[in-house]
Amino acid sequence: MTELIIMLFVFFLSFLIGYLFISKVPQLLHTPLMSMTNAISAVTILGALLLFSVETTPFEKVIGVIAIAMATFNVVGGFVITDRMLKLFKSNTDMK
Repeated sequence: MTELIIMLFVFFLSFLIGYLFISKVPQLLHTPLMSMTNAISAVTILGALLLFSVETTPFEKVIGVIAIAMATFNVVGGFVITDRMLKLFKSNTDMK
C-alpha cells in the first residue's frame, strides 16, 4: 500500500510540475513541445506493455490499460494536429 501512495504522489507531483511548465511555454514553441509529449507517450505505451509481460495484479492491469489508452489517444491526437498544421503550409497547387 505504501508503494501505491508513493506512486500516486509522484504522479500528482509530476502532473503539477508539468502543468506549470507547459502553461509558461510561448505559443511559438508549442509544436516542438507537442512532438516531445508524443515521444513521452510512446515511452509510456512501451512501459505499460512491459507491465503486461510480468505477473501483475488485476489492479495493475487496469492501470496499464488506462495508461495505454491515454497515451495512445495523445499520440494519435498529436499526429492529427500535426497533419492539420502541415496542411496550412501547403499552397493551393500542392493540393491538386
